[in-house]
Formats: sequence, structure tokens, C-alpha cells
Amino acid sequence: MDHITFHHDTVLSDVHMLQPNASHLMTRLNSVGQPVFLAKFRILSDGEKQDDSDPGKEAEPSDEAEEDVDKETQGTSRQVTDKEEGGAGNVKPFLDVDGDLDITHRPRNNPNKGGGRDLVCPVILKQSDSALEEEDEATDDEGIIKIEHTMATTLEDVGKQVWLGAFLLADFILSKPHMFRGATVLELGAGTGLTSVVMATVAKTLYCTDVGEDLLSMCRRNVKLNQHMIEPAGGEVRVRQLDWLQYDLCTDADMEFRWTEEEVADLYDNTNIIIAADVCYDDDLTDGLFRTLYRLCSNFRQTCTIFISLEKRMNFTLRHMDVSCDAYNHFSHCLFQLEEQVDGRCSFTVEQLPSDFAQFLLYERIEQLELWKVTATPLALGVKTAPPPKDTKQRSS
Repeated sequence: MDHITFHHDTVLSDVHMLQPNASHLMTRLNSVGQPVFLAKFRILSDGEKQDDSDPGKEAEPSDEAEEDVDKETQGTSRQVTDKEEGGAGNVKPFLDVDGDLDITHRPRNNPNKGGGRDLVCPVILKQSDSALEEEDEATDDEGIIKIEHTMATTLEDVGKQVWLGAFLLADFILSKPHMFRGATVLELGAGTGLTSVVMATVAKTLYCTDVGEDLLSMCRRNVKLNQHMIEPAGGEVRVRQLDWLQYDLCTDADMEFRWTEEEVADLYDNTNIIIAADVCYDDDLTDGLFRTLYRLCSNFRQTCTIFISLEKRMNFTLRHMDVSCDAYNHFSHCLFQLEEQVDGRCSFTVEQLPSDFAQFLLYERIEQLELWKVTATPLALGVKTAPPPKDTKQRSS
């Protein structure tokens, strides 16, 4: 398994394919036979974190890279000097056998490396390999997020991977912890649970939701893997099923990730933050997401702030014979349709937030990553709708 095998319906996140300096350990097979990998994401310290007022800024090069650059610069300088000494008229272009300009590319130490990124070569961790297990246990977990995930899944299983939108939303939470401290938070489409883990370091109660027992089991495992970050903050994470295509919350006693009556009451009475990271890639699911947001916020007893991160993905389509962003366009349509909703139950305001906050996780914050804020205000301010009292005496008179 030194290389990833792709099929026509395979989807692979950039996080797993191009993450710098990362090792992915295959730990097990899940209940549906998919390989499960363990990745570690380090939260950068104050001295390491990147200021994203310059989104294109990358990490400082290593000493070895600087030495290589110096050598190449020296070599280039010698070539320029030789050309200058020979005179401009004596310089002849190098042509190949076909008469095309033959350009000499600068050498690379590893031909598989490009742009400072490492190709992912999964390492299979066997139960008998005690040395690797001991090394993993001895590693200092401070500031390390451990996430189990799969790679190269079909579209319906993309929730089992980590996506850039989760990193962007996690950065926002880490850069503005005062906004979420002590809050009751609901995450929709939590996937592997990375954003929920980060949120749990500041929030009081977090409902981490998605659909599918296998995915929710993985999410619950990731919550347990990161108790070293959650427990000191005193947060509580509850992994629950929430299907956007179903009207009611699952309270069936036979379901493993069901909601209790107390949790349902707590959700509607106390939730003031909803988050969702990179969940808008299918039009039907996007419709379900916005129906769920409307239904929940219309029944909440207080104003709720919603943060949605996503990547604006551009694809070439035969229908348009051009590059288009169909999923993003549908998301935008639903977003502003929600803002224009007028029914006397809840009002919504929408704004796009700048992405210039500090970067705590190591990834490429591309310009296609966006963060949106939606404020939902119940017009009744939490007062449950009830029939007006009957004034029989006044009517009789």
C-alpha cells in the first residue's frame, strides 16, 4: 500500500493527499471493510502560527531548503557571470532535436516532491508492531489532534475524510474562543469530528451529529482519542444522529446514537451556536441542510448564530462546456433564499466573514475557502406559540 489506488468514482481530500510532513498509519478495517488511518494534526504555537492577513504566506523554509536555494543561486550567478563575460552576442540558445528551446530545470532531491508537499505513503500499523505502538504512546499529545479517517472514498462516504473547510472553521474557533466559551453548540455533518473536538475545548456542551452508524462510530472514537484536549476544558461531547432528510430527531430506543428527551429539550432551549464545515457538495443534501436549519432555528428559544465553512469547488462540465461551480451556486441560492424568508416565525441575516484570522493548523488556506455567518432570531423570542385565551364574557356581552 505504498500508493493510493483510484477508481472512476473515487474522491480524495487534499488534506490527505498533500498534507506536509504527515504520516498516516493504517490502524484497522472498519465495519464495511474500508481501511482506517490515523492522522495527527498539530495546533501551532504562538511563535509558529501564521498570520493570514497574507493568505498566500507559507511556512518558513527549512535550513536544508535554504542551503539548496543558496547553492542554486550560486550556480545561477556563475552562469550569468559566464554569459556576461562571453558577451551577449556569443550566447546561443540550447535547442533540442526538433528545434524547440531546451530548458534546464533545477534539480530536486526527491522527484516526488513538488511545492514543499509530501506524497502520502500510508504505513500499515500491525498489532504485532509493538515498537510503533510504544513510540506513539510516548509521544507528547499536547496540542495534537488525533483523527481516524478513511482515504479515497466514494462520494457518499466523503464524511469519513478530513476537508479543508474543517480546518478553516477550526482556525476561526481557535482565534475567537470568547465567542464560543460556555455555549451549547450543535454541529451538523460533523464527519470525522475534527471541528467538534476543537469546539469542545471552549464550549460547554457540543452535539456532534451526522448520519450512519459506521461514520458516527468513527466520530465517537475520535472524541475519545482527544480527551486529552477536551477534559481539561470541561466540555462535553455527545455524538448523535441527525438526518437532514428526516423531520424529527431520532429517539428510537433501538438506535445506538439516539437522542434522549432531556437532550432534545436542552437542544431547543439552550443551543445558541450551530456550525457546519464543508457540507455543501450535493444539491439534495444542501436543500436538506437549509430545511434543517430553518426548522431548528424556528423552534429555538433564543437567537442562534450559524457558521458555515466551505470550499468553492470549480469543475469543468460538459453541460456548460466551461468551468462552473454548481454546488457553490446552489448553496448561495439557498443561503439568500433563507435570508428572504418571511413567515413571522424567524428572521435570518447573512454575511460573509473575512478569512484573515490567524492560522493555527498547517494547511494551504486557498482563496476558494469561505466562511459565512447566519444569525437566526426567533420573532417570538422563544415564547412558544399558544392559542389565545378565550374571553367568553366579553364575547357574550
